[in-house]
Amino acid sequence: MTSRSSLLLASALAGVSLLLTAPASASASPASTPAPASASAGVAPANACFTWGRSLSEGASGEDVRQLQIRVAGYPGFGGELAIDGEFGPATRAAVERFQAAYGLEADGIAGPLTFGKIYELQKGDCSPANFDWSELNQCGTDWSGGQVDAATVQANVLVTMWKLQALRHAMGDRPIGINDGFRDHACNDAVGGSPDSLHMYGLAADMSAGSQGFCALAFEAREHGFTQILGPGYPDHDDHVHVAGGTGRYWSAPDCGL
Repeated sequence: MTSRSSLLLASALAGVSLLLTAPASASASPASTPAPASASAGVAPANACFTWGRSLSEGASGEDVRQLQIRVAGYPGFGGELAIDGEFGPATRAAVERFQAAYGLEADGIAGPLTFGKIYELQKGDCSPANFDWSELNQCGTDWSGGQVDAATVQANVLVTMWKLQALRHAMGDRPIGINDGFRDHACNDAVGGSPDSLHMYGLAADMSAGSQGFCALAFEAREHGFTQILGPGYPDHDDHVHVAGGTGRYWSAPDCGL
């Protein structure tokens, strides 16, 4: 599967550096797939993954803001992508408001007990969201190494990708979304005929099967949930799946869907 032309490589590399700083180490998930240590180290009893100890609003900064940004990364608004930088600015406030509205909470842009309570309901002990697993995003079965960036950065990027997928799934009625592909190391990417600059090798991409939603519906809705690269029916070699990715300049092409 070909992600897109090599002209996007420089943009992809820039996007990786903007997304987030990867954790220093990792611990194993239930599927023997490591989850980022920064999300599980120093856990308080309230939550097996990460516990917020204060309300967060515009002007706040720190690791707790960064962890919040990961969970609301799927709510940047049409065509946007939220920076995972630990700084609670206007874009983070808007993403929190959209997350709150999506789950029937007061959309005030302040992350407090009710917002964190909903996040706790959605996240599993290995920090993956309720309806997606680390193994789904690593179907090559590697140890997250061998890609275009180090394993810790791959994991950090994959975690953001999963939370974006969770937001997309919720927006489409919480109907299951099948994942055909996620992270690839170089050997796996070569085996499937992937582009040499594929965003799959950064942990930034996922390929979705149609499910009950249909390819075109997935492609159109993905524009709202932090995916700046969307490739679907009508784009070469993408008639049987929808490819979504972040961390690069906007590039959407699904001609058979009118996108």
